[in-house]
Amino acid sequence: MFSLCRSLPAHARVVHFSGLRNFSSSVHSQAVLDGRVDYQSPEFQEQKAQMDQLVNELNNDIAKVRQGGGEDAKNKHLSRGKLFVRDRINALIDPGSPFLELSQMAGHKLYGDDIPAGGIITGIGRVQGQECMIVANDATVKAGTYFPITVKKHLRAQDIARENRLPCIYLVDSGGANLPQQSEVFPDRDHFGRIFYNQATMSGQGIPQIAVVMGSCTAGGAYVPAMADESVIVKKQGTIFLGGPPLVKAATGEVVTSEELGGADLHCSRSGVTDHFAENDNHALELTRSIVSNLNLAGNKGSDVVKRESEAPLYDAADLHGIVPTNLTKQYDVRQVLARVLDGSKFDEFKARYGTTLVTGYGRIWGQPVGIIANNG
Repeated sequence: MFSLCRSLPAHARVVHFSGLRNFSSSVHSQAVLDGRVDYQSPEFQEQKAQMDQLVNELNNDIAKVRQGGGEDAKNKHLSRGKLFVRDRINALIDPGSPFLELSQMAGHKLYGDDIPAGGIITGIGRVQGQECMIVANDATVKAGTYFPITVKKHLRAQDIARENRLPCIYLVDSGGANLPQQSEVFPDRDHFGRIFYNQATMSGQGIPQIAVVMGSCTAGGAYVPAMADESVIVKKQGTIFLGGPPLVKAATGEVVTSEELGGADLHCSRSGVTDHFAENDNHALELTRSIVSNLNLAGNKGSDVVKRESEAPLYDAADLHGIVPTNLTKQYDVRQVLARVLDGSKFDEFKARYGTTLVTGYGRIWGQPVGIIANNG
């Protein structure tokens, strides 16, 4: 009876029968299972040898998967100043914290070719103390393109994120759909386009979507940062466009570089597609950690905002008398004002290169998180 009650869901009601009152307390004790086996029996030894072999084979396959793409692809990746995908994840998550990898063997021996991890790493990691779903393209595997199994793995990660309300961080370095496989990538309800539907609906449900453009974002890959709530792009490395320079030349005859067509400066300063300009991979991941620290997800769960110990500004507020001019036609840098108002003079600026007459971002005043919208001079 008690074991049955224990198996009921927490919200179920258990009726108390008066006859149970005479039960002694001994009914609460549990029997200890007899786990003894004959380790020397031929059957045990044979099964153990077979299972040990299977486990060793699995561990060898996992070790191979963790290596990513071939040596040529990895050397080219490093020559461009990029971190490997697993190094990116390690730099993103909190030091010493675990990373729960999902669908590790996806793509293994599936297409008659080596597609380690399906060309994409997914899993749950802790960033600034917050569990996040991390989805990271491995550009050393077929240029990070999406095979049918890659799409399924990406969608599976998004489903888990939605069910558990985990912020999604996309480390994007992808050439879009794998063209020889496109007939199995695009057409169905749960194929490639579902990725962007999930981004839109999760964002609408208050589940943050953060994209970090660390390489090519071509064709379908370009939609991920464009539909994110907040995005980072790496200088002279990240690009976002539907069709690259060869397609532009074929269509219009115009010769244009990747950076001119969809590089970091263009998207941070002119198009406004991306919000943060990063100097390199490590800087991009630092900015991403800062974005997560400003999410204030405790407030979304119905509790108070996440307050911290207050810090005094590093600069004296009395300086404002000499900073803000009495002549309203004279310009000044509003960041000098913020440096004398915000805790510790700390400010995480949003879209620093775009619409520069307005300064926006996040900081704290008396430990309280605040959003800042300030006319710049």
